[in-house]
Amino acid sequence: MLTFWENLHKFPRFFTNVLIGFFLTTFEPIFKQLKDKKSWLKLIVIIIISIRVVYIIIRKMNGIE
Repeated sequence: MLTFWENLHKFPRFFTNVLIGFFLTTFEPIFKQLKDKKSWLKLIVIIIISIRVVYIIIRKMNGIE
């Protein structure tokens, strides 16, 4: 039973490492592409459109007009 609790105490550190690795792996190519000014413009447009779409969907789901 002691081994179980030792393994359970290791889980938060493992989970944190997995999350950090996921974000580094996911966003590294994006950061490399953002060195170009055109890429910044594309990213800003995509973010604005995404926020607007989510905003419209949430308004429709809640019946807010």
